[in-house]
Amino acid sequence: PDPGCLPQSLDLSNNQLTELPAELADCPRLKEMNFRGNRLKDKRLEKMVNGCQAKSILEYLRAGGRGKGKAESVREENRKKKREKRQKKDSGDGEQDELEDVSRLLVKVLHISENPAPLTVQVSPGVKDVRPFIVCCALKGVTLEPGNALKRFLAAQTKLHEDICEKRTAATIATHDLQLIRGPLIYSVQPPGELKITPLGRKEIKAKDLVRQLQLEAEEQRKQKKRQNISGLHKYLQLLDGKDNYPCLMDAEGVVISFPPITNSEKTKIKKSTCDLFLEVTSDASLQICKDVMDALILKIAELNRFTLENREDDSVSDNESDALCGPVNLNHGQNAQQTNSPLVVEQVRVVDTDGNLKVLYPSKTDLTTVSSLLTVMR
Repeated sequence: PDPGCLPQSLDLSNNQLTELPAELADCPRLKEMNFRGNRLKDKRLEKMVNGCQAKSILEYLRAGGRGKGKAESVREENRKKKREKRQKKDSGDGEQDELEDVSRLLVKVLHISENPAPLTVQVSPGVKDVRPFIVCCALKGVTLEPGNALKRFLAAQTKLHEDICEKRTAATIATHDLQLIRGPLIYSVQPPGELKITPLGRKEIKAKDLVRQLQLEAEEQRKQKKRQNISGLHKYLQLLDGKDNYPCLMDAEGVVISFPPITNSEKTKIKKSTCDLFLEVTSDASLQICKDVMDALILKIAELNRFTLENREDDSVSDNESDALCGPVNLNHGQNAQQTNSPLVVEQVRVVDTDGNLKVLYPSKTDLTTVSSLLTVMR
């Protein structure tokens, strides 16, 4: 049938539905849906049908919901194929094996047992129904001072959010200045009216007010540009739809340093002088996605670090932190080879429950294998 003739509204209110089929997500022309008065098993979805727009409900179904139904299985399968494709592409045709050791990107893992002051992240039970998965590590020896190094770093993070993080629907990255972190850290949830954060480039604000502010800014963007596409943080607001509590990462003083998937805090903001990073990846999809994203992030930082050290730039370039195009990383092998071959140090970070039981240790022996064709990991 002519797509223009397909119905754009669906009313199944006050029925005996217990779940909504994932196939509804394949009906993007649906503009209005009414499922009120049904006792849905997925309580989060039940709240969404009572208060959210059709687009948000379709996005939720497309992601498989909390029940991780058929749509999520398909999504996981697609991600697996992408991972395998990346690994195959990275391995090349055996050319990598022919490169001299000096050309390899080096990363050294500092184990918990060797670290006099390892950071720990404690996870509260409340994150289970909101954004349950988190992986963290510390990365030391990064060079962001010369030229456009910081700009390239931030642009690379933006590109990872668009690609492997699937516009932050699969996972969200937050990068912090390690020297400004006070541990132990707590990953928890707070109601929108209680969660306070000082977002990057803004004053301290409650999460609910920040979300409202961003919604108003998004509307203003649409009016000015007369189109639906919006930029910046505004395009991630729908990821919060239907949530009674918002996830947050707090430092030892109870200060919120991260509010995924929206923003991290001005308190731990990375500057040109930053050389030690705290890396955080969260997801509501799976732990494996967090690890894959973290692997890709560490590889990208190692590539950028090599590029910065091998290409001497004027340090006078302004500390501009807006998004920028990330240029290709061409690995030259000149007089700086010895300097650039000194490894970045990845410090293991433990994620534990409230009783201190280990949930995740990154990087473990099996981590960083997805990028092993480009990275030499000294364990």
